[in-house]
Amino acid sequence: MTPIWRLTEEELGEMGLPPPFWAFAWAGGQGLARWLLDNPSEVAGKRVLDFAAGSGLVGIAAMKAGAASAVCADIDPFCGAAVARNAAANGVTVSFSAADLLDAPPPGAEVICAGDVFYEQPMAGRVLAWLQRARDQGSRVLVGDPLRTYFPKEGFDLLAEYAVPTTRELEDSAVKRTRVWTLSAPA
Repeated sequence: MTPIWRLTEEELGEMGLPPPFWAFAWAGGQGLARWLLDNPSEVAGKRVLDFAAGSGLVGIAAMKAGAASAVCADIDPFCGAAVARNAAANGVTVSFSAADLLDAPPPGAEVICAGDVFYEQPMAGRVLAWLQRARDQGSRVLVGDPLRTYFPKEGFDLLAEYAVPTTRELEDSAVKRTRVWTLSAPA
């Protein structure tokens, strides 16, 4: 782990708070943000939800690509401050929600983006079911993932692949082959 992660995790752990996952631009989010910037027509003029937003990287990229609005949602309340600071630094406005969106029907966003959400088995199953409901309601679902352990092997169409520089302190390699996917239409 990076020294800042280790120190922050130790201090937060003493306070009973979760580790600062939001403090890093994970490979899946980086790939998805790059894809949105390369393909602005996917979000231009649309309402976007950046699910499990962390620091807001994908929502900010959506706004820079011309989205009408972006909501960055993450259950870690510390993300709100990170999202606000990062949005301001990038000259865009996004909103933030700390609600656990998986406990309710998906919102009516035209595009739902999810970067690096398939890293734990229980969460992966809940997220996939929720994203499928969102797709069935008419949302375009975009996922950035470097083939994490619990990424579903079926049901997604590949849109792009990027070599994303990472740090060996966070990942198992210095470069992650990150893919951007869309949730396939039901068979």
